[in-house]
Amino acid sequence: MTLRWDVLAAILGMAVATYLCRAGGYAVLRVTRPPRFVQAMLQHLPGAIFIAFLAPALAQGGWTAWAAAGATIATQAAFGRLALSIAAGVGVLWLLAALA
Repeated sequence: MTLRWDVLAAILGMAVATYLCRAGGYAVLRVTRPPRFVQAMLQHLPGAIFIAFLAPALAQGGWTAWAAAGATIATQAAFGRLALSIAAGVGVLWLLAALA
């Protein structure tokens, strides 16, 4: 199997473009300070991304996914340990899938 030069050029070009986008953002934020509303928005962005991944999975997962999510939330609220709450959610999902 050989790699065509145009495919290699496309891969390398996209790698350079990705690096420049990431490095450019760091360079701009190093020189300037974003306004307060942008800083507030960036602080809430991880939660919004998490919900964007979680909502479709819960919508398609049915009641077993909702039960596992409830177990995860309850474990996190009770113990405050992320690894334990993830293990509880996965365990409940595995157990309910095995029973169903």
